[in-house]
Amino acid sequence: MLDIKLLDIIACPICKGKLAYNKADNELICKFDHLAYPVRDGIPALLQVEARKLSADER
Repeated sequence: MLDIKLLDIIACPICKGKLAYNKADNELICKFDHLAYPVRDGIPALLQVEARKLSADER
């Protein structure tokens, strides 16, 4: 579970844009780059190599 207060201070490492939290999948979503970053044990893995591309349905 991610501490929601983090959403105010963290950003996408690629575009520096805001991230949205997807609670169901425990991921941080960048809608600009169409990437989903995993959150493991409450810690966001904000590395491009850790991110997965969003499918067309998820965009």
